[in-house]
Amino acid sequence: MNVILRDDVANLGKRGDVVDVADGFARNYLMPRGLAMQASSGAVTQAAGMRRARDVKDAAARAAAEDVARKLVPAVIHVGARAGSEGKLFGSVTTSDIAEAVLEQTGVEVDRRKMHLEHPIREVGTHLVPMKLHADVEFPITVEVASA
Repeated sequence: MNVILRDDVANLGKRGDVVDVADGFARNYLMPRGLAMQASSGAVTQAAGMRRARDVKDAAARAAAEDVARKLVPAVIHVGARAGSEGKLFGSVTTSDIAEAVLEQTGVEVDRRKMHLEHPIREVGTHLVPMKLHADVEFPITVEVASA
């Protein structure tokens, strides 16, 4: 069955795409949840408009993400934390702490969920924290953790 996606669906497509799926998947999952509608000739024209709107919105989001990246890549974010004599922190520096420090020091508000920190930072020193603000915009933030 050909359906037009009304929203992004993982491993299937993005909003406005016309995809061919199994009849049961369309009837029992996609359509009841409002994720898709059956493709007709008029709906396919409407889907083209949805794709154009998606592309314009995506281009604006990418430009905004690149602007943030240009501001944050050269900056060094300083975070203070209590540490022992060997450089081990008593707690840890998390993505929330880094997001707060970025806002205070650069005035740029970033979502902590866009930072991909495998483990919280537990040592004093310089650390690179990767950020992914857009599918095509990924960059590191330099975080300097110092003993406070």
